[in-house]
Amino acid sequence: MMRLLKEDLKTYNGDFLRPGFWVMIVYRFGQWRYTIRSGILRKPASLIYKVMYLAVQLITGIELPCEVPVGKGFRIDHHGGVVVSGFASFGENCVLRNGVTVGLQREDEPAAPQVGNNVSFGAGCKVLGDIKIGDNVNIGANAVVIKDVPANSLAVGIPARIIPMGAKKEHRPELAITGEDV
Repeated sequence: MMRLLKEDLKTYNGDFLRPGFWVMIVYRFGQWRYTIRSGILRKPASLIYKVMYLAVQLITGIELPCEVPVGKGFRIDHHGGVVVSGFASFGENCVLRNGVTVGLQREDEPAAPQVGNNVSFGAGCKVLGDIKIGDNVNIGANAVVIKDVPANSLAVGIPARIIPMGAKKEHRPELAITGEDV
């Protein structure tokens, strides 16, 4: 647990006051308690975890159950309104921002997104259902993603439109006056 917390602290650039790091402390403790073999010792540890989970949720506005697999470099950049389903999973170097929901699309279907490596979640986006998000994906702010997103893509809009990254930029005449390139 301590090795993982050191890696988490490094992910947060050594700033132990970041709310996302507090969430990771509780998350790591929650995972560690499952390694306690004795039921008589695990039960108090589980109670401590539940109290800490509730406290950090109330203070930071971030829900990250300890059952969610997360890869190295997982980071929650901003606190407030972050909800992650216990059925989700994340690869390495994923970044969540405020208002992000990664969860179920329907209550009767307990399946949440499986997220690849190097995925960036924009503020307020919702990624819902039994879908797969590929590696190297950017999900735009306030996007609503309800279908698979292939690797090396950008997902924007409601519902999200998938744009392959590295695709040729379209010419937009309305921007030609200012000289901006899209």
